[in-house]
Amino acid sequence: MRFFELIRFALGAIIAHPMRSILTSLGVVIGVAAVVMMTSIGLGAQQRVTSAIAGLGSNLVIVSPNFQRGPVSQGAGGGFSLRDGDVEAIAKQVENVAAVAPVVRGQVQLAAEGANWNTRIEGVTPDYLTARDLTIAGGRMFDEREARQGRKVLVVGPTVARELFGEDDPVGKRVRVRTVPFEIIGVLETKGQSGFGQDQDDLVLGPLSAVRSRIVGRRMRPDAVQTIYVKSTSADTLDRVQEDVINALREQHRIRPGDDDDFSTQNMASILQASQAAVATFTVLLAAVAAVSLVVGGVGIMNIMLVAVTERTREIGLRMAVGARRSDVLIQFAMESVALSLVGGIIGLTIGVAGAFGIAKLGNWPAAVPAWAGPLALGFSMMVGLVFGAYPSWRAARLDPIEALRRE
Repeated sequence: MRFFELIRFALGAIIAHPMRSILTSLGVVIGVAAVVMMTSIGLGAQQRVTSAIAGLGSNLVIVSPNFQRGPVSQGAGGGFSLRDGDVEAIAKQVENVAAVAPVVRGQVQLAAEGANWNTRIEGVTPDYLTARDLTIAGGRMFDEREARQGRKVLVVGPTVARELFGEDDPVGKRVRVRTVPFEIIGVLETKGQSGFGQDQDDLVLGPLSAVRSRIVGRRMRPDAVQTIYVKSTSADTLDRVQEDVINALREQHRIRPGDDDDFSTQNMASILQASQAAVATFTVLLAAVAAVSLVVGGVGIMNIMLVAVTERTREIGLRMAVGARRSDVLIQFAMESVALSLVGGIIGLTIGVAGAFGIAKLGNWPAAVPAWAGPLALGFSMMVGLVFGAYPSWRAARLDPIEALRRE
């Protein structure tokens, strides 16, 4: 019996019982759709985490204070363990550093031309743009002299500019920060939403000394720093820079060997690697759970094929009586099983891709369907059909043609 005739017989048997064929394939449809959607969600989560961490800047070490306890912390800003001297020590002692940027921050109300907007203000130095990979879209950044003198100038994000001035150019205009007048001298290039949904354009930058003394000065010491961004010259030197920063600050703070640090450092590359590994593990777990439904679908195929063998006993006996070989019967039933599973896989893949994009749109989630999802889903569904169809096919091929013809 020719191979194409076996294909025709297999497809004919599937078409002859459409409802049974649909129900048989349903388990594979659900399984493949679940696997595709789960892996897509996991990959989208990985991209979102990567985007969020990359938004902080590349090749970056972030130094944060460990808040001090006891009588010292009772004063204004006494809980901050980082000082201007720490910034100078890092800049002088640590090699392979492209920028060292101290930061103080607070929440403020801005007012200009009858409009009001509540936003985040950060007191920084000009090196902040280099450390955070920011660029100026219009106007300019304040220079070292203006930063040192504490000039009342601001660089605003696009969101702040739009909320206060609409479509007008904000450069050169004045804005009141709480009760203090500042002049806008620049607008940042837009960065959009971060991976965690935060608007990265909703902020203003001012000279460190001006923001510290006029905006948040009552809450901290005159030389206190909330965060220090240290940017290394390359990814290869990042770990070494982090180690040298720790050593320089321990010496600066006179911390004895064995004592705990009063500061903490975060290496963005290490955080990114750990986050990606965690999300990848979570994705594999989701896919493994979803794959269980594929196994259930395979059991359903085997069950229905065993019923089909029982129902078609006389048909099998007749074909074997007129010359069909046992191998022909085996191949025919195996092809029926694989075809049912493959059709279910194609439908499930379509539903899975559509579901992944639907979830991404509803949840503002990155739509990320891996390129290997299609071939893997179809290949796995064929494997399910072949494995779970093997026993029914073997049962059909082992039937005795004479006994089969005698059955009612």
